[in-house]
Amino acid sequence: MNASAAFPTGSRHFDVVIIGAGINGVGTFRDLCLQGVDCLLVDRADICSGASEASSRLMHGGLKYLETGEFRLVRQSAEERNLLLRNAPHFVSPLETALPIRSWFGGIVPSIRRFFGLSARLTDRGVLITKLGLTLYDIFGRRFRAMPAHRFIGRRRARRELPGLHPAISAVGLYYEARLDHAERLGLELVEDALADHPSSEVRTYASVRRGADGGIEITDALTGETRRITVDIVVNASGAWIDGVNAALGLNSRHMGGTKGSHVVVDNPALLAALSGRMVYFGSADGRVNLLYPFKGRVLIGSTDIPVADPDTAEASQAETDYLIGVVAEVFPDIEVRRDEIVFAFCGVRPLPRADVEDPGAISRDHSIAVDKLPGTEVPVLSLIGGKWTTYRGFSEEAADRVLAHLGRTRRASTADLPIGGGRDYPCDAAARERLVGDLARTAKADGEVGERLLKRYGTRAADIASAIGASDGRRLASLPDHHVAEIGWIAANERVRTVEDILRRRTDIALSGLATPQVRAEVEAIWAEVSASAQHHTLAS
Repeated sequence: MNASAAFPTGSRHFDVVIIGAGINGVGTFRDLCLQGVDCLLVDRADICSGASEASSRLMHGGLKYLETGEFRLVRQSAEERNLLLRNAPHFVSPLETALPIRSWFGGIVPSIRRFFGLSARLTDRGVLITKLGLTLYDIFGRRFRAMPAHRFIGRRRARRELPGLHPAISAVGLYYEARLDHAERLGLELVEDALADHPSSEVRTYASVRRGADGGIEITDALTGETRRITVDIVVNASGAWIDGVNAALGLNSRHMGGTKGSHVVVDNPALLAALSGRMVYFGSADGRVNLLYPFKGRVLIGSTDIPVADPDTAEASQAETDYLIGVVAEVFPDIEVRRDEIVFAFCGVRPLPRADVEDPGAISRDHSIAVDKLPGTEVPVLSLIGGKWTTYRGFSEEAADRVLAHLGRTRRASTADLPIGGGRDYPCDAAARERLVGDLARTAKADGEVGERLLKRYGTRAADIASAIGASDGRRLASLPDHHVAEIGWIAANERVRTVEDILRRRTDIALSGLATPQVRAEVEAIWAEVSASAQHHTLAS
């Protein structure tokens, strides 16, 4: 029962300690465990609980990075997106994307200036610029291609397919990105895959890290107060916007980071949801930003802002930002009103960007890099993972792992490029196979096909264990949320490294993200979590 594993006492040596269980840290942990490296993954909160749970939830190639000439990043993003469609089909799926266009020639001069690194405000991307960009995008994404090439539709057809579209829009470019349905669970599954490959590695959540008096590293459990001492050969600082703070706790004075916060809202607006027709709309707004709208769990996700923030701990989705996000919808769908009371969830994360002296935060490169320091008074390297994004996490993690392996004098023995992730393993590849698996899950859960479909959508092929738990129970459902079973929440609480009720509501399930975490739901989930915790504690004492 990994939910309540005791905090180890005594000391231990690890080859590597990875500080930060966001997607870059988790990806590096997964890669190094595959190589047989003893790793400790530590986070001050939960797995994927920081910026990694506050992204736009897209696996995208970065079309806008073409404007700044970051071709390597675009190529890597497109290739990694295609790999994820193959390796994590339970959570990553194609998303047709619409680019509204207002002119034929707009944006040519500003685009040329931005391409050469000069300052320029780009508020209009015309048909010619968009056509060039989408053509390059298709070329960069041809490796492991998993989706159709781009196309254009004219004003009349665009207004039929996207009802309510602004009359000034003269054409729409259509291409494909990918959506990430449940980012936090994907992070968890990478951790579980890593530990299955190399059980001698460890994960410690809700734990702080500091330099010990004797030169080692001390790990303190924030929930119990227990402290453990470790020694390591190399440190990987993957704490994102908190990198400089973590380095300070290790005795290092670094100034690597200069993050910006991005806020998003999820709104319950049926008219807007219908207008999208299943597509994402990705558009440049009048202020020069690029924004997006797409269907998300029966609602619409709107994003995002890009505002410099000095202290990542103070970042939150302000009222000014949420007002901006719901207001910008009118630039695409002027007749659809989005009200504040339709916001069911708002979230904010801080992008782990490098420190940069620029006026436009959007001009800061989204590429990644690795800075190298050393623990004071030692030869132990500290690798700080700067930048990166969900789409390129695997490639960035592979680069970081190769640096670690070189320091340890070890060679790579396997690649993560072709490895299925968690519930994406043995995922049905056609409708008939999917139907069979849904039927098997329903029978195991002693329920109907609707339950089998729901479990497969939530957990991929890992749903078999949860279906077994439901089938072995009395079949009760949450009174306040009947599409979740009591045994389902109980299994998650007992088996998925849960340490707080927020872990369940916000990351192991999509209850909070879907705007369903009412006081009644929260109370029921908390009661199940408390019962599981008490049972685990009793079992530990008895043994």
